[in-house]
Amino acid sequence: MWYNIEKNVSYSQKRKKGFIMSEVAVKKSKPWSFYMSSITFSFERAAYYSSKWLIIIYVTAAVISGGLGESGLGLGKVEGAAMQSNLVAFTYLAPVLLGFIADKLIGARYLIPVGLLLMGLGYGYAGYVGTYSSLWTMIILVSIGTGFFKGNIQAVVGEIFKGDEKRKDDAFSTMYSFINIGSFVGTTAVGLLYVKLATASANGYLQCFKIAGLLCIIGAIWFVLGYKSLGDVGKHPFAKGEDHHEEKVKVNRPLEKYEVRRVYSIVIISLLSVVFWTFWYLTYVILYDYMPKFIDDKIGSFTVPTSWLDSLNALTCIVLGPVLGALWYKLARRPQGDWSLYKKASIALLLLGVTFGILALTEFTRGVGAPESQKASILWVILFFVVLSIAEMFFSPLGASFVSKYAPKQILSIMMAVWIVATFGAAKGYSYLYKLVADLSIVKVALGIGGICVVVALLVFVFEKKLANLVELREGETLVEE
Repeated sequence: MWYNIEKNVSYSQKRKKGFIMSEVAVKKSKPWSFYMSSITFSFERAAYYSSKWLIIIYVTAAVISGGLGESGLGLGKVEGAAMQSNLVAFTYLAPVLLGFIADKLIGARYLIPVGLLLMGLGYGYAGYVGTYSSLWTMIILVSIGTGFFKGNIQAVVGEIFKGDEKRKDDAFSTMYSFINIGSFVGTTAVGLLYVKLATASANGYLQCFKIAGLLCIIGAIWFVLGYKSLGDVGKHPFAKGEDHHEEKVKVNRPLEKYEVRRVYSIVIISLLSVVFWTFWYLTYVILYDYMPKFIDDKIGSFTVPTSWLDSLNALTCIVLGPVLGALWYKLARRPQGDWSLYKKASIALLLLGVTFGILALTEFTRGVGAPESQKASILWVILFFVVLSIAEMFFSPLGASFVSKYAPKQILSIMMAVWIVATFGAAKGYSYLYKLVADLSIVKVALGIGGICVVVALLVFVFEKKLANLVELREGETLVEE
């Protein structure tokens, strides 16, 4: 459930985003402009995560139940996974491609509502038209809208607390809570709405897309009405006095030996990111296919919507985030410091392997290859997603912050591009992998991919010290200050 601000954050960023409590409580109250901006983010995340679930379900569901499956277009679970993959991948890429607009051309506060309106238009268009091509239109509009929205609203919040790092830490902690709450509310609500609306006579999928669009429009109106509280924040392009990016340094010199090692480290981390996030996203589409057929999804007489799996992910992050945050803080205070990023990555990959093992056990409990009438308990699915969420939280330190910290300044943009391509590749690649395994038995898929995760985890753990030392200065080396 964590994208950009949610995923791929360093230790220091974790403190900003709620994983680690400040050593000293910030007594000053936060300005209304901050809460206004955070609530805006909640509206957008509620729309995004509900639609992320909807898109794959809508494409694969039978026409008789309001979906596009069996519509003569040859649409099925593979096509549904591909569409969801496109939505995720391009919303990662767009903020990077469009970030220059706020830097050079237009103030961020004006781009944020434009982005929300574009997203609202995309969701709404898909909801009213309801065709396969309209989903592509939605993906394009939502991606462009995300490019205008996501990075800029984070930058605006940063500017609100500019020069006050203690309050900024606390602010990003609170903002992260708003993000996860939006995600939780959105996926939980759409599950309930789907149960009520998605019938043969009422196309509930499309109604839910319309609601996602409405949430974005409300968010845009809400933000515009809050302009006054922002003061001068976000009025002008960042290059004209509100620069939130690191200054680009142009240096023409060969890389030092330690800088070369750091480049290697960034490449290795990027490759690990591809492995982890590809398999992490894959778990969702596998469960989307497996759960309706083979899981007893009823608690009493109530049917648990599959969208609530996303809700469970967000809830786990909210509940367990402070617990793991306290652990990171305690480890960081040791003389030897916190665990290295590689050790955390190895644990994350191991836990990811465990989730696939849980999936295999789920199939064993109901009987391998048993008919659909033989169902497994939904408690297995709950355990699966709790462990999956913990794996995500262990891996979250890896990301852009690591790149910005260790990349040689003269090739910082290139190294950031490497990370972005890796992230985009993972989001785009899981649909291709699913196409290869979609027709295999669930046990073969679970044990095969789980085994790969465990092997990679063990390799990273064995070489963890050597990998961690890649970013450290060695005897006789001096850090070059630009």
